Amino acid sequence: MRKSISLLAFLVIMTVPTPAQVKSVAQYIEQVKALTNRADVKTANAYIERNHESILREWIAITEINAPSAHERQRAKYVESLLRKYHLEDIRYDATGNLIAVRKGAGGGPVIVFDAHLDTVFQPGLQIKATIREGKVYAPGIGDDTRNIEALLATIRALNDARIKTKGDLVFVFTVQEETSMNGAKAFVAENKGKIDQYVALDGGYEGFTYAGIGINWYRHHFIGPGGHTRSQTPPYSASLPLARAIDRIYQLRVPTKPSSNLNIGKPGGSEVVNAKASDAWFTVDLRSTSNEVIADLERQIQIILNEEAARVGMKVKTDIIGASPAAFIPGHRESYLVRISEAVHRVMGFDPPIGNAGSNNSSAALREGISSISTGAGPCDGSHSLAENCEIAPLYTGIKKILLLEVALAGVE
Repeated sequence: MRKSISLLAFLVIMTVPTPAQVKSVAQYIEQVKALTNRADVKTANAYIERNHESILREWIAITEINAPSAHERQRAKYVESLLRKYHLEDIRYDATGNLIAVRKGAGGGPVIVFDAHLDTVFQPGLQIKATIREGKVYAPGIGDDTRNIEALLATIRALNDARIKTKGDLVFVFTVQEETSMNGAKAFVAENKGKIDQYVALDGGYEGFTYAGIGINWYRHHFIGPGGHTRSQTPPYSASLPLARAIDRIYQLRVPTKPSSNLNIGKPGGSEVVNAKASDAWFTVDLRSTSNEVIADLERQIQIILNEEAARVGMKVKTDIIGASPAAFIPGHRESYLVRISEAVHRVMGFDPPIGNAGSNNSSAALREGISSISTGAGPCDGSHSLAENCEIAPLYTGIKKILLLEVALAGVE
């Protein structure tokens, strides 16, 4: 098991800027304030203010098209139909099913990717109907991630309305399978990593952002024994016995809070009938940390517990790795241009931004390839991944302005 994990737990090397190369926060803030004072940026913001109702209607329309992971096509086609009206230079699908739209710059600027994912966690066939009450809109998936899909669409319209020409290209990617595997983002980054300067994943968040990704490893641990009928001689025991003892011991492990780390035992399973001793009893473990070393240490301690409890009753241990995704970080990234300018954008927008290193979204796919990346969002929401998911409506319009300011700050304007 260690070999399988270590193949993924690599470190991206990046030159750390020297103090002389790093502007002060105040300098970045002044740079962003100058953008907000431009007449064309003010015009773009005025467009957003004039179109609250149409933005809300479109946000709801996208949400009501159910889009479970690997079943995003109907929603993608609807988003594509909107993009076709915006006179963009390039609209296409890649082999994975990501929908890509490019707003070409005048030249001389970086290539900036803005990503919002199309998929949800809900089952196929779910009928979604949004409702509005007390300043909030309620619907499964209204926040994760259609608020950010709509934010990207609205910023494109606002940029066009104000006739803003950026120096760099803005690449809008509506990705698939973020909720299950991040395969859409992984495939897009792998295909384009030599062409991308910065990558912004729009997912959770509103007042702040993350600049690194938490490591997430999932396992299914089995105890394998002889099994038998309830009335068969004991021992041999049911494999549920070492399972229960192991779970109790694992939950007594010390899990660090600094660096941010989590351990959860989720799904247990065993015998399929009441009157049988389990020959294969299993449980899943979810390990998360911003430190790959912490994950490796917890994994080692868990393996010792499993082996000891199996040996105690004469059974064997088998471990399946369901998923292994190492912590994604770039040394010195907190001082990078992307992070500093993003902090300035949030401060100019009136936020005192929480800035963290424990993101869990498509930005990790870019970070692992050495591409400077952050994750933020366009509005505050609650109840993510539940049927009671809801978002505050009014802050979305501020969030759209924040995303637009981030677009022009990163891509540059003529």
